[in-house]
Amino acid sequence: MHDDPATPPTDSPPRGRWAALWADVREAVRGSDRDFTRGSLPRAIFLLAVPMVLETSMHSVFAVCDTWFVARLGPAAVAGVGLTDSLLAVVFAVSLGLSMGAAAMVARRIGEKDREGATVTTVQAIVLGLIVSVIVGVAGAANAGRLLELMGAQQDVLDAGTGYATHIFGGCGTILMLFLINAAFRGAGDPFLAMRVLALANLANVVLDPILIFGLGPIPAMGVTGAAVATNLGRGLGVLYQVRILTSGRGRIRIRRRHLQVVPETMARLLRVSAYGIFQFFVATSSFTGMVRVLTPYSSSALAGYTIAVRVIIFVLLPAWGLCNAAATLVGQNLGAGRPERAVRSVWLTARFNLGFLCSAGLLFIVAARPIVSLFTDAEDVIGYGAQCLLLVSLGYPLMAFGMVLIASFNGAGDTRTPTFINLVCHWLLKIPLAWVLTWQLGWGPTGVFVAIPVAEAVAALTAVVFFRRGHWQRKVL
Repeated sequence: MHDDPATPPTDSPPRGRWAALWADVREAVRGSDRDFTRGSLPRAIFLLAVPMVLETSMHSVFAVCDTWFVARLGPAAVAGVGLTDSLLAVVFAVSLGLSMGAAAMVARRIGEKDREGATVTTVQAIVLGLIVSVIVGVAGAANAGRLLELMGAQQDVLDAGTGYATHIFGGCGTILMLFLINAAFRGAGDPFLAMRVLALANLANVVLDPILIFGLGPIPAMGVTGAAVATNLGRGLGVLYQVRILTSGRGRIRIRRRHLQVVPETMARLLRVSAYGIFQFFVATSSFTGMVRVLTPYSSSALAGYTIAVRVIIFVLLPAWGLCNAAATLVGQNLGAGRPERAVRSVWLTARFNLGFLCSAGLLFIVAARPIVSLFTDAEDVIGYGAQCLLLVSLGYPLMAFGMVLIASFNGAGDTRTPTFINLVCHWLLKIPLAWVLTWQLGWGPTGVFVAIPVAEAVAALTAVVFFRRGHWQRKVL
């Protein structure tokens, strides 16, 4: 990756390449003060993508860790966690939508060399996040059991999952803050800070999960509810670390007392950019709720297998989103610097990297789907459903690799309308109806749900290519 023309040649090419690669890895992890609107584009992608991939991978560790421990409590417990995750669609949609808007605006300001504007945008995003946290947290925690019932949860799932859902909704503010502030770090070109925040939060969650779920010494076993408490505590610790970073000036964004105020113009602009983004991600995340609703009447085992498979899929897709975030940051900063041609090149180059990564992951799923699901449960029927889901979804990875990067690039440019339209058509108007028809009308059972996912993703990717080539996203004003 160290191919900057300004770099002098080395006497030993093989050793020189490895030394340069290691130097880039260290710079990526420790932090870089480079201007990403100039210089080697592959290196810029590498320096941004390494910490972003690590960060997004660690987002999935929360879910995978919780599922791994909760699976020891039985299929009903896993199903309760899965239903709760589907109910969090609103929280994740708002988190991702506001984060996307914040990252796009921060990146644009950094590209314009306006760090003060980037800081003001970050503060306004935090204020919005706090308001939403209170509203959603109180409403969700107070109605957790009713919401699970609306999702069609059977009594064993209700008994196991209500406590988990109550605590997760009550702590949803930590989800919002982690997403928002880390998005500001990424948009500013400081993804290494976001990576460190998630490392700390995950470490706390991994340590606390078995202690609070199964008990230790004087600490009583809390069962499934313990997983929610551990997750909230881990995320909360990460948020405290974010605040310390923002106030200490360790990155490109530094919050001072004068910034602690509402700036109506900036907040209104952020809301305009984020509004479509929130709806965009609500469509995508709530489609998971719709798929769960199609699947729920079969059995707890089918739902548990699907839940485990989705957790594994997310574990793979989140690193891929790290690459997508690198493209989004480069698009925003280069448009801000008046270099749209560099923005376009960064998108296609990142898409090729993502293609290689997801194809490798898909091959792994094809070869070892059952052993992977078996890591989470020894229930044979659950393993069968989960393995089938992994196998079928992986077939859509080649096209999905391009679609993911293109969607992220639209958002990085502040063009949130285009991906919102794509998500609406492909997830709501195609994926959920197709799953219902295949599952119930054609009698495919859970297989119908699993097949509908890669079909919808393939259509979304092809549609994104068409819109990207038109180039309207390059002229978006933030």
